[in-house]
Amino acid sequence: MTGSQDVARTAAEADRMDVPPLLVVDRVEEYLDACGIGTGPLHWQRIGGGQSNVTFRLKRRGADVVLRRGPRPPLPPSTHDMVREAHIQHLLAPLGFPVPRILAVCADTHVLGVPFYLMNFLDGDVVTDTVPAHLDPPGQRRETSEAVADMLVRLHSVDVSRGAIAGIGRPEGYLGRQLRRFAGLWEQGATRELPQVAGLARWLEANLPATQRTSLIHGDYRVGNLMFRRSGPVRVQAVLDWEMATLGDPLADLGYLTATYAQAGSAGTIMELTGVTAQPGYLTREELALRYNQHFGLDLSALPWYQALALWKAAIFAEAIYTRWKQGERNDAGPGLGAALEAGVPRLLDAAAGFAQRL
Repeated sequence: MTGSQDVARTAAEADRMDVPPLLVVDRVEEYLDACGIGTGPLHWQRIGGGQSNVTFRLKRRGADVVLRRGPRPPLPPSTHDMVREAHIQHLLAPLGFPVPRILAVCADTHVLGVPFYLMNFLDGDVVTDTVPAHLDPPGQRRETSEAVADMLVRLHSVDVSRGAIAGIGRPEGYLGRQLRRFAGLWEQGATRELPQVAGLARWLEANLPATQRTSLIHGDYRVGNLMFRRSGPVRVQAVLDWEMATLGDPLADLGYLTATYAQAGSAGTIMELTGVTAQPGYLTREELALRYNQHFGLDLSALPWYQALALWKAAIFAEAIYTRWKQGERNDAGPGLGAALEAGVPRLLDAAAGFAQRL
């Protein structure tokens, strides 16, 4: 289930490896023992297909949990903050929002080299390139995409005016900070000339929309970050991957969702990670936005700006991964990753420009 560079059974074995492993079994066993999470030998399986953060399912007697950690160092500043991600989910659970239960958080880098956290394992379906049988009939396909829009409404309806959740971000000036932050990330992580990045940055700055309301925003809200119940009526069991969550303009989430949502007739980008929604039966991007907006009644005329922002940011993130691959820091991902990103990043920028032309 894992590559030879991914897992070391002992700390001594990890010290002999040329590339730091993602999981050191005896250290994790010691940590689980200290937390009172199960007993006995550890069995592991890498799950999920992300190219950024890493998740392992860990099983031992009396425990079935998921470990989530960042990629191998070095890491860009203010990214892959697992302690903060766990904290946000810990705050959301008492509010009744569907997130995994956080069991432990380890900020000590001695264990795995980076911070990580443990959450309970949830047995559900994540929809990507195949449709689970019980979600496949036309009625369920429509209900699945309706549930995606409805869960975004629920997320943006969380009361962030009080309590600890109010302290996770500064909503004022969120959009401007995003432009400055990602422009800086491009300067730090790019190794090739792509003039569209600067051109789109200027366009985004010149056409910055006024924020109509503020809310908790996920930052990576897409179909593939939702887990659906395995049986019965269509229901989102959990929302996953909270690394980018903060307070800000909720249309940033809607723009990201619709810009990365696959639909028939779309040219497609590497960010359309759940390709099945291009099949008959699912809502279109426009229908998703309209269903969402039935609750809030916002002016969506500037939605193309948010869609362009989403793909511009995605291109910058993807280019940083491409740079790490070129520098030999992501060789574990294989040559296919580099080939996909070499063409995929310019395609993201083209698609962002396409959205910009609609405004």
